[in-house]
Amino acid sequence: MSLAFLLTSLVVVIAPGAGVLYTLSAGLSRGARASVVAAFGCTLGILPHMAAAITGLAALLYASSVAFEALKFLGCVYLLYMAWNTLRETGALNIETRSAPGSALRIVLRGILVNILNPKLSLFFFAFLPQFVNAGAPDALPHMLELSFVFMLMTFVVFTIYGVFAAAVRSQIVSRPRVLAWMRRSFAAVFVLLGARLAFAER
Repeated sequence: MSLAFLLTSLVVVIAPGAGVLYTLSAGLSRGARASVVAAFGCTLGILPHMAAAITGLAALLYASSVAFEALKFLGCVYLLYMAWNTLRETGALNIETRSAPGSALRIVLRGILVNILNPKLSLFFFAFLPQFVNAGAPDALPHMLELSFVFMLMTFVVFTIYGVFAAAVRSQIVSRPRVLAWMRRSFAAVFVLLGARLAFAER
């Protein structure tokens, strides 16, 4: 495993995106445990993209403008839905004093959807992984799986750090309604911006 792969992966994972934003909001609204659960959900959301890249389905996504546009449209709609729920105080920054039954499952499912509905992630795997794998080698598939799981582990660790940090300052945010309202509007705006960026994304 090359240092170039690790550094490139770290830059990609650290860069703020919908997954980072979702994990931060989980930490701020529900605490450290919820942020870890959110990070886990976002990490699970990488699995379909990894499988698509390894099996060659990402090539079809790249070649088919209809498939790409359909997935991109669903991703945009979901990000706008999250923005709306955040403003309505029922979504990303819905402050809960205790965990409701099934809330962990909802956090995981939302995290999975955040990453599944991002066609750029499939294309990233399709364009990124082959650069570090010798296609003609007999161990090409195991090597690609190894790199993919390292990327997923890195995603989980970095997102958890983001979320736990957010949880650490949670008490200061919750006790200040004005700050919380400002953050709710800011998170909603970022979800909208991410949706707009995805809407104008090209293959």
